[in-house]
Amino acid sequence: MEPGSQEANLLRHVEKDVLIPKMVREKAKELCSDKVEAFTKCCQEKGFLMVVKCREENAALKECLTYHYKDSALYEECKQEYLKEREEFRQTGIPSKKRQQKVPSSM
Repeated sequence: MEPGSQEANLLRHVEKDVLIPKMVREKAKELCSDKVEAFTKCCQEKGFLMVVKCREENAALKECLTYHYKDSALYEECKQEYLKEREEFRQTGIPSKKRQQKVPSSM
């Protein structure tokens, strides 16, 4: 299979419906980090009362995350990033997480 060929960009079901959406969720959490932080802080402060006391923070967090989950541009960005990682894996045989860890440290 030639890199850049039509077949190289085909996605399996698990890639399209599981792996790429997982990347979208991770990016959405980063993009909504202020809301995640506010909700987490509220939950830690309110303890058992968080269900009642943190509704506003929870609603804001859900709204932010849902906005990004439905963002087709973000999905496309994650898809392209995934395809790039997959292509690098196919060429090197090393997953991107392991490749990042194996950076030589000469200090």
